[in-house]
Amino acid sequence: MDVKANSLYQEMQAMIGQTRLQAAESPEQTLAVKNSSATDFSVMLKQAVEGVNSMQLESKEMQQRFEMGDKSLSLAEVMLTKEKAGIAFEATVQVRNKVLEAYKTIMNMPV
Repeated sequence: MDVKANSLYQEMQAMIGQTRLQAAESPEQTLAVKNSSATDFSVMLKQAVEGVNSMQLESKEMQQRFEMGDKSLSLAEVMLTKEKAGIAFEATVQVRNKVLEAYKTIMNMPV
């Protein structure tokens, strides 16, 4: 996932310009939109982290059941669940790293 800084910066400038136009028209609506989008993002982020957590817990449970001799589970199923949880965790870490990188880039931009 390669993010180009210049195109991202241009898109952000365009969004800032649109926001300023909307703010001049109706400040109350702009505040409501900002609050709802922040809430939507936080809810989405929480659901994603909970999804990864549930995948890891399921993987751990299946591993324990297999180790205890549960005949209904095959080694392939256990390994597949473990790999899915690992990939989901790695993807979450990569998204976090990209968000932090974007935040640092934005904070270093001149005003």
